[in-house]
Amino acid sequence: MKTIPVAVQMFTLREESERDFAGTLRKIADLGFDGVEFAGYGGLSPVEVRALLDELDLRAAASHIPLDQIKNNLKQVIEDQKVLGSKYVVCPFLMPDERTDEDYQALLPILEKAGAACRREGLTLCYHNHEFELERLKDGRMALEAIFDDTNAEYVQTELDIYWLKKAGEDPVEWVKRYQQRTPVIHLKDMTTDEEQFFAELGTGGVDIESVLRLGEEAGVQWWVVEQDVSRLTPFESLEISMNYLKTKLPYLSKK
Repeated sequence: MKTIPVAVQMFTLREESERDFAGTLRKIADLGFDGVEFAGYGGLSPVEVRALLDELDLRAAASHIPLDQIKNNLKQVIEDQKVLGSKYVVCPFLMPDERTDEDYQALLPILEKAGAACRREGLTLCYHNHEFELERLKDGRMALEAIFDDTNAEYVQTELDIYWLKKAGEDPVEWVKRYQQRTPVIHLKDMTTDEEQFFAELGTGGVDIESVLRLGEEAGVQWWVVEQDVSRLTPFESLEISMNYLKTKLPYLSKK
């Protein structure tokens, strides 16, 4: 089994990070994670964050960068990623007023242009999905299909979020297979099996996590990223449960 590292999406720990960014990173390292995917840098400079990562033996898996920054400040974004050691720039979200058919058509060249610029600098641009991209466009396709099928795979790669795929009635395994070798980063998330379909710790819900994990090497996954948008436990308790589950499925994690 290929050793694919596991990171935490820092949005999971947004409140903890706001109170104590360095302490939060330290606890992530203590739980046995290999790295983090950033959603902001806690008010620190990339140089300061990199120093913390090096001190804690953590790596920067990727960074979620708002679309307006990708459009208007990409040069600085790229320089920041180089400092952090992050290879993946991720477009994380579209605002509700950015989701019409015309908006998606306008988005494609923006992503391609940014992706080409990232590629020239040794980085990769990815697009992260939620549920709304699984809605149909006027041509019958899902918006997420259009984003990936109408852009160059060299410039725009996927960051599939398996919770949101499942919630939209899709099979995450089929999406990973469909875009294999275009899936360097995958969000691992589980979902309760009741009507609420709430966010769940890995292994406690109804998402077929294990089948996704088995596809990792074949699909070209470089990072697994654990994210839990909301938890009924503390975020650290949830992350510990999820990591303990992953240790049962990814034996190399237990050797750390």
